[in-house]
Amino acid sequence: MSKATAYDSLVERQHDIALIGSTQAVLGWDQETQMPAGAIATRSAQLGQLTRIAHSMQTDPALGELIERAASDTTNPDHSCNITYWQRDWERATRLPEDLAVALTEASSVAMAAWQQARESDSFEDFAPHLETLVTLKRREAEAMGWPADGEAWDGLSDAFDPGMTAASVSAVFAPLRSALVELRAAVADQPPVDTTCLNELPDARQNRAVQALMSRMGFDFDSGVMATSTHPFCTNLGHGDVRMTMRKDEESLLTALGSSMHECGHALYEQGLPADFAGQPRGAYNGLSVHESQSRLWENHVGRSQAFWQWYTDEISCEFGLSGLDAESLYRAVNRTEAGLIRVEADQATYDLHIMVRFELERALLNGDLAPQDLPDAWNAQYRDYLGITPDSNATGCLQDIHWSMGAMGYFPTYTLGNLYAAQFFDAAKRALPSLDADIGSGNFTPLLDWLRREIHSHGRLYDPGALCERVTGAPLSAEPMLAHLRRLHDVT
Repeated sequence: MSKATAYDSLVERQHDIALIGSTQAVLGWDQETQMPAGAIATRSAQLGQLTRIAHSMQTDPALGELIERAASDTTNPDHSCNITYWQRDWERATRLPEDLAVALTEASSVAMAAWQQARESDSFEDFAPHLETLVTLKRREAEAMGWPADGEAWDGLSDAFDPGMTAASVSAVFAPLRSALVELRAAVADQPPVDTTCLNELPDARQNRAVQALMSRMGFDFDSGVMATSTHPFCTNLGHGDVRMTMRKDEESLLTALGSSMHECGHALYEQGLPADFAGQPRGAYNGLSVHESQSRLWENHVGRSQAFWQWYTDEISCEFGLSGLDAESLYRAVNRTEAGLIRVEADQATYDLHIMVRFELERALLNGDLAPQDLPDAWNAQYRDYLGITPDSNATGCLQDIHWSMGAMGYFPTYTLGNLYAAQFFDAAKRALPSLDADIGSGNFTPLLDWLRREIHSHGRLYDPGALCERVTGAPLSAEPMLAHLRRLHDVT
C-alpha cells in the first residue's frame, strides 16, 4: 500500500466514525429540544448502541496500524494535524473499556432528563442518585485515561476538552485572578440600579424575530443553521452545513434573550467558519473548548455589551417593539451593571468567573472523593457565600442550575474562564488590526470583525494548539491582564 493510499484510507475510516458522532449529536439535539419525556429509555439505548459501534471502530487495531503508516511519511501540515489528533483519539479510545463508554453514554442520557425534572421541581434528592452514578463512572474513566504523577483524577478528564489542561495549571491562573475579581467587585458594588422595565414582558414572537434579525446581522447563515429554545442554551454542530443553537428566553427581560443569543451565535459563527474542505477532520474542527468559548464571549461581551453596540441597537429595538424613550446610555449601563447573583449564565462580567471557580473546586472535590454527591448542596451554598457573598435560596438556583454534570462533562468548567481571557486578548488584537472597529459596530456593521475572526482564528481549525494560536494572533502568550484591563475600563476603576 502506498503512503498516499494509507492516508486516504485513514480519511475514509475517520469519516465513517465522524458520521456516527454526528448521528449521536442529532439524537442529543432532539432530546434537548423536543423529545417527549417518555422516550428517555429508548433514547438512552439508542445512544448507547451508537457508542458501542463507534467505540468498536475507534479501537480497531487496524485503525491504529493505519494511523502509524500514514504518519510515517507525511510532510503536509494539514495531514500532520489530522494524524496527530486521530492518534490521540485512538489512544484515548483504546484506554476506555467499551462497557464503560456505553455506561457513560446511557447514564448521561438518563441523568440529563432527570436533571431537567429535578431543576423544575427544585428536588436535588431526585437528581442525587444520578450524580453519584456519574461521579463513579467518571472516576473510572479518569483512572483509565491516567494522569500525571503529581496530578489528580480531574486531570484524566480535562484533557478531552482542552489538551494539556490540568488542575494545577488552572489553579495557577485562578488564584491571582480570583483576588483581582473580588477586589474589582468590591470597588463597583455600590453602582446605582438601572431601570430596564421598558424591556419586560415583550411578546415571545417579537423576541424571536428581533433575535433572528440580530443573528443575521452578525453573519449567521440560516441556510446552514437552526435556532430553537431549550432549558439551557447551547450550540452544536451536527455535521457540515448543519449548526444548531438554542436561546434562553425570559419574559421579564429582553436582555436575557439577547445575551444568550449573541453568546450562542458566537459559537455558531465559529462552527460555520471552520474550513469546509476539512469537514469531519481535526484540521476542520474547533480548537479546544477554551478557544470556542472565546468566540461566544467575544460577541456577547466585547460586542454586545459595548457602548458602540448600544448606540446602534437602541434604535433597532425601539422600532421592533414600538417603544419610545429608550436611552442608549441607560441600556449600556444596564447590560454592564455589576451585582453578585446566583445564576452563572446571567452573571455580569466582573463576577462571572467567580461562578466558574466554585464549580471547578467542587468538581475536583467530587472526583477526588473529598465531597460526597449528596453533600453537594451544602458545599455549593458555602462556596457561594465565600466567593460571592450570597446564598442560593433553592437548589434550582444553586447546584441544579447547570446541565454539565448531568451530561458527564467533568473537567470542563475552567474552559469558560480561559475563554474569557482569550476573548479579551483576541478582541484587543482585532481593534489594533481594525482601527474603525468601534465605528463599524456603532453602525451595525459586523462584517469586518467576522472576516477578521474567520481569517485569524476560524480558518485554522486545529492546525495550531491554543497557546500557539494565541501568540500567532495577538503576539503574546495568554494573560489575564487584557480581561482585567477591559473590566477596569468598563467600570472606570484604576
